[in-house]
Amino acid sequence: MSLVILLSCLAFLQSTESCKTHCQDANKDRVQVTGRTQDCQVPCIENSHCSQACSLGLEGNIGFLCRNKEWRKSTDSCRTLNVLTIFEDPQKVIPNIFAATPSKIGKHETITDVLMQRCPEDLSCILKGIQRSPQMPGNIEVIVELLRNISRVLSEDVDVVKIQSYSIIANHILDSRSISYWAFVPERSSSSILLQSMVSFMRNLFLRERSLDISEEFIHILGISISKDSPQESLSFSMKVNETENEVSGIVLLPQEELQQLPSPSQAISIAFPTLGAILEASFFENVTVNGLILSVILPKELQRISLVFEKITKSRGRTQCVGWHPTENKWDEEACEMALDSTDQTLCSCQSSKKFTSFSILMSPHVPESPVLLYIMYIGLGISMGSLILCLIAEAMVWRQVTKTEISYLRHICIVNIAATLLMADVGFVVASFFSNLVRYHNGCVAVTFFIHFFYLSVFFWMLMMALLILYGIVIVFHTVPKSTVMISAFSVGYGCPLIIAVITVAVTEPGRGYVRPMICWLNWDNTKALLAFVVPALAIVVVNLITVGIVIAKTRRPSIGSPIAQEMAAIVRISKNVAILTPLLGLTWGFGIAIVIEKNSLAFHIIFSLLNAFQGFFILVFGTFLDQKIRDALKVRMSSVKWLSRLSEHISFESSHHPTKGSH
Repeated sequence: MSLVILLSCLAFLQSTESCKTHCQDANKDRVQVTGRTQDCQVPCIENSHCSQACSLGLEGNIGFLCRNKEWRKSTDSCRTLNVLTIFEDPQKVIPNIFAATPSKIGKHETITDVLMQRCPEDLSCILKGIQRSPQMPGNIEVIVELLRNISRVLSEDVDVVKIQSYSIIANHILDSRSISYWAFVPERSSSSILLQSMVSFMRNLFLRERSLDISEEFIHILGISISKDSPQESLSFSMKVNETENEVSGIVLLPQEELQQLPSPSQAISIAFPTLGAILEASFFENVTVNGLILSVILPKELQRISLVFEKITKSRGRTQCVGWHPTENKWDEEACEMALDSTDQTLCSCQSSKKFTSFSILMSPHVPESPVLLYIMYIGLGISMGSLILCLIAEAMVWRQVTKTEISYLRHICIVNIAATLLMADVGFVVASFFSNLVRYHNGCVAVTFFIHFFYLSVFFWMLMMALLILYGIVIVFHTVPKSTVMISAFSVGYGCPLIIAVITVAVTEPGRGYVRPMICWLNWDNTKALLAFVVPALAIVVVNLITVGIVIAKTRRPSIGSPIAQEMAAIVRISKNVAILTPLLGLTWGFGIAIVIEKNSLAFHIIFSLLNAFQGFFILVFGTFLDQKIRDALKVRMSSVKWLSRLSEHISFESSHHPTKGSH
């Protein structure tokens, strides 16, 4: 072992010199290196890099990146595995090992070469060496590269014994205790390489028995023989994600109609990974959480569709996505799967099996905070909103003749009625969509409901825009110069024509590729086609126009009136307050608060405020658009007084008739 120590010392000296020449600074920043503190010996300039040798006895080095004036570990290639340590008996496997070129010793390419030439075909000569090796980033990288080379070299005549050894090797680096180390492996795509190597190796297995069952703690492999005469087949898994959690299940379903496509008997193999999802997150993602097992499937090319049942690690009904792993782009792809059913505990996915997509799972987006408060606000608020809109329409119908005697008031109330009607229809569509979201397998129904909601929510905004333009037009220009019929045609064209055009174009462009709705809910797609922009862009543009309108109204109402300066200021403040209080909810300015949700996606407070403002928008329209209007209140009082007077008159007539019968009755 003296040779190893000597080489490690040389490597340490070379690495120290390298660090001094490649890093840029003169300060000393303390950094944490493999459990001990060292001096980086160099200044910390933002985004600069530095490297240091590993502890004595370890090969490789540790890389650091300067962030916020601190050295932070970015890569770690420290390893113990080499040709001296990986083989159970290196002297027997490599008799001339000490005559080898020193620069070759410790390289994983040498390990692979020796393994292929000298090791038994069952790979047993390296199993104990790997299982004894500590879990660290450098060792992980060596093992991943070794597994990739094995899958390439031993691609023929793969049997169950080789699969068992392969699984034992992979299981060592998939241990839940090794997850944190994967983030520092120098080869960032190592986790994806491991996944594809496993699938590639299993693809070459030929089942000589009816079934296959190889189970390790963090890998479970099942295989069965299938034919067109088979009933619906399934492969079921149940595994622990880590030592502290309960088991999570996953099922691969092979529908009988798909099995009918098989021209001859074949085989189906599936691999379940409980920890690989977290490892992929550590390597590639910051804002995506894998919420179930990763299920890889190796199927005959004739089987195009499979169904997968995933039990959720975190029990939730919000923001679940069925996805497939794209090996060349190293990302989860929604196009590989569609959601069929979703519940708090499980998700059923329908996925396309191909050479490109062989591994599948479910994602949970952390953007929307999970809180029952949001659900209560949404459903209670929508109930109040819909009831308020109905009352608003009833009130408008009762006092229509009294409050629409002038052209400006007539057109204003036309806008209010249409805003209330379209918002009511949109809310009804939203409630219907909440039921369709649990039955997303009815894709056409979901598309129809989404189109309905899209159209009516856009109509709400465009009628708000029309109202703003009428208010602005009434302030700036003499209104009676335009014929009433022309204004009405323009209003209905803007209020319903523009939303219809936008909604039709959106569904026509995106739906042929099944990209109009989201996989998990009946609403406009974002990740694949950006169809949501067809709602967001018009809505935000209208909000901006309405903000400008409110500003102009405020400026106009600040004109001085007759009276004392104090009285004038107070009157201006009152008028401004009334205008803002009425125009803000009516013109949809509350929707602008949604921008805060985009910026601060994880803020529960912002989500609650946004939900309150929008779920109760119908109530706001009833209060500010109807009950705070003096003319409507006066007309309602007159109408109610008339009703009471008629009621009393009817009672009086009935009373007189009962006590003073007519002469003809004698």
